[in-house]
Amino acid sequence: MAGLLITNIGQLVTLRGGGPRRGRALSELEIVPGGAVLVGGGVIVAAGSRRRVEKHPQARGARKLDAGGRLVTPGLVDSHTHLIFPASRAREYELRIAGASYEQIAKSGGGIMSTVRLLRRASPAELKQRALHWLGEFAAHGATTIEAKSGYGLDAASEWKTLRLLRELGREQPLDIASTLLGAHVVPPEYRGRADAYVDLLARQWIPRVAAEGLAEFCDVFCDRGAFSVAQARRVLTAGRACGLTPRIHAEQLARTGAAQLAIELHAASADHLEQLNATDIRALAKSNVCCTLLPGCCFHLGLAHYGPARKLIDAGAIVALATDFNPGTSPTLSLPMVMSLGCTQMRMTPAEALAAVTINAAYALRRHTRIGSIEPGKQADLTVWDLDDYREIPYYFGVNCCVMTVKRGKIIWRKEG
Repeated sequence: MAGLLITNIGQLVTLRGGGPRRGRALSELEIVPGGAVLVGGGVIVAAGSRRRVEKHPQARGARKLDAGGRLVTPGLVDSHTHLIFPASRAREYELRIAGASYEQIAKSGGGIMSTVRLLRRASPAELKQRALHWLGEFAAHGATTIEAKSGYGLDAASEWKTLRLLRELGREQPLDIASTLLGAHVVPPEYRGRADAYVDLLARQWIPRVAAEGLAEFCDVFCDRGAFSVAQARRVLTAGRACGLTPRIHAEQLARTGAAQLAIELHAASADHLEQLNATDIRALAKSNVCCTLLPGCCFHLGLAHYGPARKLIDAGAIVALATDFNPGTSPTLSLPMVMSLGCTQMRMTPAEALAAVTINAAYALRRHTRIGSIEPGKQADLTVWDLDDYREIPYYFGVNCCVMTVKRGKIIWRKEG
């Protein structure tokens, strides 16, 4: 099968040189003006100046794709989503605008539990149709790999329904999906007042079974006020790790609980949210290999003034990523370009830092940084083409989708019409 030569690239942002990136290295994008990329067998064969790449022996006979002087970056990686859900929570959006808090809505029967009730009743076919639509939108906004969690079922039948659906979707459509068991999202109604018993069920029965069936790569816990304690989170994540599921954790979102320190203790792949970190946490995370995944879309949608401390984390030397937290209650966006905009304007990240945070560092959060997240020989040919001249314009045009083509393993999976 003939290869693919993408040529006449105005600005090629390679992020060549591996990852994850920390501190000043987060801004080192390795940009090639007047670039080209040669693809063969779904992987990158060569990337660099147009003159050099076009002279590569495998360029002969390759199908040519003229980028028209546009910007090309690595395919975007969304390392925190809640893809499978049955309906929006637009009513709660209206309630929050009127002044209701996240916790008030939850106590009145809304929040996560309202989605749980609906998902338990929804058929796999309904959930699949909705998820396929959203996956198409992810691709249209430049994403080539996403992480997706369970956690809206909270009983065995519904959690398995979700995880099996994620496996099915990963096989049937082009985006890569990294699956996460989030059985410890909140305590289900059947276990109200008996959280430890639910944790015991997760640790002794659900986690071993999920791991044995190969339904997840990661195990996650919402460790926060109103959800699970540090001790409970430690039990769940330790059980997951013993079964081969890599830990990740929702940490320090609503209150500082010590979840970030737990992430360090357990060598978690990622600690996510982190709005309530203190200086001690920041220093500790900077010394660790835990990826700090910040979710500004959640703060934006909830109308919060306080965002995650991206600038302090980066300056301290922590590994920082950005993700959408796509979910029906607190962050109904699947646009990583918009999340980049929020990272820049609300968290004082530079455009270069924001781009690295949704490519190589997000890939690291999913333990895929040796395969994706940069444009260099041997990696998957996951690319995004933008109708822009400069990478800084991706977050600059906030709320505007400038992606015109998304390439996954060397195949065009989305192209803007016209």
